[in-house]
Amino acid sequence: MTADRKKASVKLKDSKEPEKKITKKKVTAAGTKKKSAGKDQKVFISEADEYLFAQGTHYDIYEKLGAHPSVQNGVKGMFFGVWAPNAESVHVIGTFNNWDENAAKMEKIGPGGIHTLFIPGVGENELYKFMITTPTGERLYKADPFANYAELRPGNASKTYDISGFEWQDKTWMEDRQGKDQNKAPISIYECHIGSWMKHPDGTPDGFYTYREFADRITDYLSEMRYTHIELMGIAEYPYDGSWGYQVTGYYAPTSRYGTPKDYMYLVDKLHRHGIGVILDWVPAHFATDAHGLGRFDGQCIFEDPDPRKGENLDWGTKIFNVGKPEVKNFLIANALYWIREYHIDGLRVDAVASMLYLDYGKKDGEWVPNKFGGNKNLEAIEFFKHFNSVVCGSYPGFMTIAEESTAWPKITGKVEDDGLGFTFKWNMGWMHDFCEYMKLDPYFRKGNHYSLTFAMTYNEAENYILPLSHDEVVHLKCSMVNKMPGYKVDKYANLRAAYAYMLGHSGKKLLFMGQEFAQEREWSEERELDWYLLEQDLNRGMKDYVGELLKIYRKYPAMYTIDNSWDGFEWLNADDKERSVYSFYRKDGTGKNRVLFVLNMTPIKREDYWVPVPVLKNYKLVMNSDEKRFGGGGLEIPAQIKAIKGECVGKPYYISFDLPAYGAAIFTF
Repeated sequence: MTADRKKASVKLKDSKEPEKKITKKKVTAAGTKKKSAGKDQKVFISEADEYLFAQGTHYDIYEKLGAHPSVQNGVKGMFFGVWAPNAESVHVIGTFNNWDENAAKMEKIGPGGIHTLFIPGVGENELYKFMITTPTGERLYKADPFANYAELRPGNASKTYDISGFEWQDKTWMEDRQGKDQNKAPISIYECHIGSWMKHPDGTPDGFYTYREFADRITDYLSEMRYTHIELMGIAEYPYDGSWGYQVTGYYAPTSRYGTPKDYMYLVDKLHRHGIGVILDWVPAHFATDAHGLGRFDGQCIFEDPDPRKGENLDWGTKIFNVGKPEVKNFLIANALYWIREYHIDGLRVDAVASMLYLDYGKKDGEWVPNKFGGNKNLEAIEFFKHFNSVVCGSYPGFMTIAEESTAWPKITGKVEDDGLGFTFKWNMGWMHDFCEYMKLDPYFRKGNHYSLTFAMTYNEAENYILPLSHDEVVHLKCSMVNKMPGYKVDKYANLRAAYAYMLGHSGKKLLFMGQEFAQEREWSEERELDWYLLEQDLNRGMKDYVGELLKIYRKYPAMYTIDNSWDGFEWLNADDKERSVYSFYRKDGTGKNRVLFVLNMTPIKREDYWVPVPVLKNYKLVMNSDEKRFGGGGLEIPAQIKAIKGECVGKPYYISFDLPAYGAAIFTF
C-alpha cells in the first residue's frame, strides 16, 4: 500500500454436497449445532458464543453472525445474526419481505449487543440489509459485515448464500502443505488483478471473466511459466474499482464481479490441482467509508476508534480498525481463518502493516495520539499481529503470512516467543527501492551507485524476505519495468533481462506483477487488460520465454531457494567491480552440489575475456545466456562449458574467463 493509492469515496445506490474437510479440525464454540441427518439443522447463538466473541477468541464466529441456512421446527429458512451493541433496534429488510422496514425485527439476545432472527422460507440469492435504528431515531441501512456474498456493484446489498457443499479435489495439495517449511521451498509469486489480466471478448462493458473462466486460462499460463503461487488482488468485496480492492466493505465475501463464492472455490481448487498456491491480499489496516459499510455501523464507531486521530487515515480517505477492541480483533482473525478453512487459501499478504504499527504513520503533529508511554508505537497493533500469527500459523503449519512493511521495524518475521511479530515473510521494500533506483540510472552513473545492488545482502539475515516488484511500482507515472530502463528500446529489454537475472539470483523469494514477465510497456490500469498483443513482437515474446526459463532454473536447483536468509546460501565472488558495473556471486544449499553462479553486466559495453573468480577447480556449465537471440538478445555466444583455471583472482584461487555480453547475464552450475 502506498500513498499513491486512489481514495474510494463514491456514492453507490442501495439496493451441499458434503465438503471434504482436510485441514485441522475446527475449534467450535459451545452452542454450535452442526448439520446432521435429523429433522432440524438449527443455527443459534449461545451464551458461550457471546462470551467468546466479547473476549475476542471466537474463531468460528462467522458460522453464527451473518446469514446462514437453518431448519427450525421442521421449517427451512435463514438465520440472521449481527453485532450492533448501540442499536435501539435492528430489522432485516430484503427482497424476501419487499424491503418492509417493520416486517422482521431482530431480538437482542444479551448484553454483548448481538441481535438474531430466524426468517422462515428465505433461500439463497436473496438481497438483504440490516436496518439499524439508533437511540436518536436515525436509520442506517447496512450491508452484513459477515455476508458470504454481495450484490454486484453499483448495488451494495448483501446476498444470502450457502457456502457449504463444494466438492474439493485438492486433498493431496492440502496434505502436502501441512508442516512444510516455506523458507526452504521455492516461492515465485505472480501478483494478479483478475479484472485487468485479460478481458472477455464478449463485448460486455466490464469484460470480466468469471472465476471459473479465469481459472482455466490462468492455470495453463502459470503452469507454462513455472510460477509456484499466484497472489490475487481485490478478492474481498469492495465498492470502487479504482481502489483495486484495498478499501473493503465485505470481508467475508469474494467479490461478485467475477461470480459466486463457489466459483471462487473452483478457482482455488483448480490451481491447487495443478500445483499452484493461492495467496490472498488481506487488508486489516483500514476499511472503506461508504455508507453501507462498517463505519459508524450502529450509529457509533464500533469497528473504528471514535477519535479521528486514531480512527481515520486522511491520506487514504478510510477508517482504521480499532484492533484493541476484542470484537474487532475477533472479526479480523476469524476472517483470516475463514479464508483458510472455507476457501483453502495458502497465504495472506497483509497490506499496509507499517500503517498499523506506527501511530503517526502518514500523520502530522496533532493528528495522532501517543501511546501510554508517550511513543509512536501502536501497542494494540503489535499485540494483534502476535495474536493473529500465533493463531493462524499455529493452527495451520505451512500457511504463509506475508507482511507488506516498509520500515526497519525489528523482527517482523521473528518468533512471537522472542518478541517478534510472527510473520512468515516480509516484503523487502528496501531492496525494491534500491533496485528500481539503480536500474533507472544511465549506465555511466551506475559505477557511482554500485553498492545499491549489494546493500540488501548486508541485512538479509534480519528477516525472511520476499523480493517484490509489485503493482505499486508500475502505476502513477512510475513507468512500467521495461520503461524504467535507460537507452534505446533494444537496450531497455536487454537491461531488464539482466535485472531479472539479478532478482532471481538474489537471496529471497520472488514476486513479479502481471505483465512484467513479458515487458508490458504501458503502466498498469485496472480499466484495461494487459497488452497481450505485444507477444506478437520478438522482444516481448523473448522476454516471456526468458522469464519462464529463469523460473525453471529457480525451481530446478535447491541452491536457489533452500537457504534464503543466511550467508550459508549466498556468497559474493566479486561485489566490488564498480568501474565495469559487473557483479558475480553464487548460490548454494549446503550440500556442495549444483551450486549456481551468476555473472551480471549492467552496462552496454561488452566485456571481452572477463575473469570471474570461482571457488573450486571444476567445469562450469552454462545454463542461461540472456543474450541469446531467442530471448531478443544480440546472439553473443558463451561456451557451453568452461573449465576453471588455477590462478589468484579477487581473493579466489581459481577463475573462469569468457566474453560477457553488453547488458548480459550468464548463469552457470558447478
